[in-house]
Amino acid sequence: MTTSIPYKIYLAENEMPKHWYNIKAVMKELPDPMLHPGTLKPCTIEDLQPVFCDELIKQELNTKDLLIEIPEGIQNFYKMYRPSPLVRAYCLEKLLDTPAEIYYKFEGTNTSGSHKLNSAAAQVYYAKEQGITSLTTETGAGQWGTALAMACAYYDIPLTVFMVKVSSEQKPYRKAVIETYGGKVIPSPSETTEVGKKILAENPGTGGSLGCAISEAIELMAKTPNCRYVLGSVLDHVLLHQTIIGLESKIACEKYGIEPDIIIGCTGGGSNFGGLVGPFMGEKIQGKNNIHFIGVEPASCPSLTRGKYAYDFGDTGKSTPLMKMYTLGSGFIPSPNHAGGLRYHGMSSIVSKLYHDGYFEARSVEQTRVFEAASIFARSEGILPAPESSHALKVAMDEALKCKETGEKKTILFGLSGTGYFDMTAYMNYNSGTMTDYVPTDEDLEKGFATLPNIPE
Repeated sequence: MTTSIPYKIYLAENEMPKHWYNIKAVMKELPDPMLHPGTLKPCTIEDLQPVFCDELIKQELNTKDLLIEIPEGIQNFYKMYRPSPLVRAYCLEKLLDTPAEIYYKFEGTNTSGSHKLNSAAAQVYYAKEQGITSLTTETGAGQWGTALAMACAYYDIPLTVFMVKVSSEQKPYRKAVIETYGGKVIPSPSETTEVGKKILAENPGTGGSLGCAISEAIELMAKTPNCRYVLGSVLDHVLLHQTIIGLESKIACEKYGIEPDIIIGCTGGGSNFGGLVGPFMGEKIQGKNNIHFIGVEPASCPSLTRGKYAYDFGDTGKSTPLMKMYTLGSGFIPSPNHAGGLRYHGMSSIVSKLYHDGYFEARSVEQTRVFEAASIFARSEGILPAPESSHALKVAMDEALKCKETGEKKTILFGLSGTGYFDMTAYMNYNSGTMTDYVPTDEDLEKGFATLPNIPE
């Protein structure tokens, strides 16, 4: 163990990973395959080609290659903001009076303010290489839409973003940034698509969901020549791109003799969590470490902690392939809480399988407790964290306080996946005492479960 660890650990440019990490290559049991909703047979490359770019499909279906090369054109983009810092939270440790060491991997140093740019750059690069002339997508809190607009501006491809309506109302400045980079923003559900009209008819006044926005983006894509749909989370290739977070963290830990006992990430669709823990988790599967992993989700949208492990659609309009995942049902419309990026009914099939097989713990947290932790972190560490990231922060603080009670010294690493500077409405609500917690009842969840498709075993 080295005796002196800098406050912020920056890797040199030549230490930035040149490959992504494919955890499926080391999993003892693979996730169940995506199914074609018409035939209920595993999706083929040909099934997915009308929706996704060819290279992304290859990555999605790749179960053999542990390391997948990052093309030079993407590496050049990454060099604008990577490697990102690994920071020791000395001031938070002092405030909590804990013997624990707390580190956070900070992904908020780019203009999009989050980890989302890691996959946005890759997906737009591959679209450009294939000759695709426009893209559609969805966004919840706006991080993905912002990141994708940045990447589309860099690679010069037009973009239409369906933004969850409640988020577009809560976070107008996200919309402004997307438009500054040339993206077109449509609040979802909208009257611009047939599925949007149907959702509005069935749920008048709804604030929308990621599932709704995905349906609208896919419909527009299908109607637009030489257009493809790109997704900011959930799918395997998105999680793959995010493993640069975990790989950089692992390189930094090895360089400075840091040995994490606990690694914590927030879970919405799963790509951020999977990207952070993936390279460490792969080694746990291989018996090389005994790290305790924790995924943290909002109590208002508890897909892991209260969902069902079943095949389900990825969108409300039921137009995507079927995925085996922990889900609340594609018809579940979550509460309009402020953790917009975690407002999704399902979970990555990789993350779901790892959870189902017992490789990590899942917890859910109410949003007032999350913002309490965020405020403490802002005052002690000087960074205003995103609501999504603050779920992981909250549990990291909980674990540090356990160390205070027991006197045990543990090393805790959590993912600070983004900044909260576009989330000021949420902070205003918390500071004014008007923020409330919503936890769905069993009856609420049953309504979502009732929309699960009946898939024969």
